Amino acid sequence: MKLPYLSSPLRWQWLVCLMVAFAVLGLLALPRGNSQENALSIRPERHGLTLPDGFFVYQNLDQRGIRIKSITPENDTLIIRLASPQQQQAAREALSVILPQGYIVEQRAVSAEQTWVKKLTHDQLRTG
Repeated sequence: MKLPYLSSPLRWQWLVCLMVAFAVLGLLALPRGNSQENALSIRPERHGLTLPDGFFVYQNLDQRGIRIKSITPENDTLIIRLASPQQQQAAREALSVILPQGYIVEQRAVSAEQTWVKKLTHDQLRTG
């Protein structure tokens, strides 16, 4: 079967270049599977204790010069994503002073891939 609109060699080259460009863009858009984000999780030690207010946590960490990417509630925990491992350690020390007794602050390993998947599925739910 001969396609008249692709009969010229120049058109074939153009089509191949376009396909390669899309493939490269697709690969660049994929998240890196092995990269880890720096995150802490805060959860109540016992049932019935509420999570601390995210804005309160943000203000106190910001006053101490700790750079926060995001604070999000997730399954009865408060997830704090930070800029670097040093910021994570500083935040952990600061939270031990800021928060009252009854809260557990743990290091949380969150892969960038998990974050992307969560964002994509959340956007699908919003767009219908």
